[in-house]
Amino acid sequence: MEETMELATVAMSGGMDGLALALIGAALAAGVAGIGSSIGIAIAGQASTGVVTEHPEKFGKLLVLTALPGTQAIYGFLVGFLVLLFTGVLAGEPKALTNAQGWQILGACLPIAIGGLYSGWYQGKVSGGGVQALAKDDSSLGKSIVLSALVETQAIFVFLISALALFFLSPLW
Repeated sequence: MEETMELATVAMSGGMDGLALALIGAALAAGVAGIGSSIGIAIAGQASTGVVTEHPEKFGKLLVLTALPGTQAIYGFLVGFLVLLFTGVLAGEPKALTNAQGWQILGACLPIAIGGLYSGWYQGKVSGGGVQALAKDDSSLGKSIVLSALVETQAIFVFLISALALFFLSPLW
């Protein structure tokens, strides 16, 4: 009870503004990157559904191409998790952050949010093209995965930027 009162006092005095900004960053990282993955999976899944009706034996290969755009959601989730961990929210002891610290954390979350959105979306388009190629030629799976993975590298880059920015904000932790 006493801890809750102290937290409420800090929040009312404006000491939680920075924490609120950090949590907005975590939500954007996970949510917007997740939207990109959802769009990408929907694009590839729609193409896969059409192929699997005529070639049910190709389901396993189609599943790989359909699932590839889902990784951006994982990267966004990891960045959001790091924010929750570093700010003490997961431990039940949220830190009072300054506005500047909150903006820094929010800024660190933006690369994976924006990059994850577009990477997931466009990886879905490339995977959908791979599904169409696989419908015509079973030997095209490997090439289609490589082409889709090229888009994936962009998501890895922005994930690394977000994660490294959070780790190098370590004086905050």
